[in-house]
Amino acid sequence: MRRRLSSSTDTTCKVDQKGYVPALGFRFLTPLYDAVVRMTTRERRFKDALIEQADIQPGQHVLDLACGTGTLAIRAWQTQPQAKFQAVDGDAAVLSLAMRKAATIGAAIRFEQGLSYELPYPDDHFERVLTSLFFHHLGWDDKQRTIHELLRVLKPGGEVHVADWGVPTNGLMRALFLPVQCLDGFPNTGDNLQGKLMPLFSSTGFENVQERGGFNTPLGTLRLFSAVRPESGRETPSRP
Repeated sequence: MRRRLSSSTDTTCKVDQKGYVPALGFRFLTPLYDAVVRMTTRERRFKDALIEQADIQPGQHVLDLACGTGTLAIRAWQTQPQAKFQAVDGDAAVLSLAMRKAATIGAAIRFEQGLSYELPYPDDHFERVLTSLFFHHLGWDDKQRTIHELLRVLKPGGEVHVADWGVPTNGLMRALFLPVQCLDGFPNTGDNLQGKLMPLFSSTGFENVQERGGFNTPLGTLRLFSAVRPESGRETPSRP
């Protein structure tokens, strides 16, 4: 079951998803999410780098996938307010926080509740998708399903820009990442540590998949990369 959040007054919806894990792993920690991310990930620097590499243009439709409390979507809107922004997350509690933050500064962002592998958007809809610190939460099958959905909702030639944990630059970065694995799960985070995410985008149908930067943080190494939906020669992919 999925219900959408489309206004700042609709904050009661829930996703009926067995095993769904809220931000920071526990519901009572949700109010601390922004502070924790800000202190442990060099958030402003890596999100500004992600937005810069996305090169969002006026009039483009942009999606923030797994938007959390809306920090990335709001920053992207501030950078290019003439684009059309939408944001989606599976957690009603963080969406409530995101909508309040956006409303405070008048950011024109439409927030909706939905799952990454069952997005509430039509085919060929977005020129850009941004997502940060999300894919490491997903098991392998859900990673694949989510990437297929991104192919579906992106227009031909559309781009996805990802920031997430990746291959550590050294032993210290590997050791610092252990708390993240303990909180978010070893199998799904292991995919990121082994560098499997970019090849998965390539094998699923994206092209021009390339790393664009990296940052060492107090919790490990963040990697930024981008991928492009082919312009032609492929039909809009169906869900696996």
